[in-house]
Amino acid sequence: MSVKGRAWLIAGAACVGVWLVQNGSQHVTPPIPSAAQAFAAGPGFHTDAAADPMPVSSPVRLRIPEIGVDAPVTRLGLTKDGALDVPPPEDGDVAGWYERGATPGAKGTAIIAGHVDNARGPAVFYSLGTLKKGQRIEVTRQDGRTGVFTVDAVEVYDNEDFPDRKVYGKTDRAELRVITCGGGFSEKTGYQGNVVTYAHLIGVRQPG
Repeated sequence: MSVKGRAWLIAGAACVGVWLVQNGSQHVTPPIPSAAQAFAAGPGFHTDAAADPMPVSSPVRLRIPEIGVDAPVTRLGLTKDGALDVPPPEDGDVAGWYERGATPGAKGTAIIAGHVDNARGPAVFYSLGTLKKGQRIEVTRQDGRTGVFTVDAVEVYDNEDFPDRKVYGKTDRAELRVITCGGGFSEKTGYQGNVVTYAHLIGVRQPG
């Protein structure tokens, strides 16, 4: 995968935090993951048990019950600068899948990104930083099957310290990254980092 990391992880325009600027307050910034949810804190509810990867099939819907996410999934590419693109700003309730990477549930690292907020207020991944190890993420695919993932860790990175290989690196099992803007906030430049949720496939629900 050739997605640029660091400041270009998510297209810069997606991380401006228009809603926060309009409100003139940093007291409503999105939740930041606690240190207990980082890999360095230990396994917590983490499990190494994993389901066999599924065949390739594009995602159509993402659910994260613990934070009330139930969103359609659109396709994303890269910007001219090599940044991971995001859904249009007005589509705050839509998640986006990086279509040049693995499909969720198939072997490899699948990437899903979305807005933390837009001009209207909190968006699809506003509460991503509140997820905890062991909680579930579900991705329904075009083939009708739903991949069930368990959260391994939730971490926040400054743009200048973004660990490209850790986030995007190759894997022999089916893994998922869910990414949004986060970390510190500046009214001049917007969010100073990204929140990344790491998860891997533990089950498959068949259609019907």
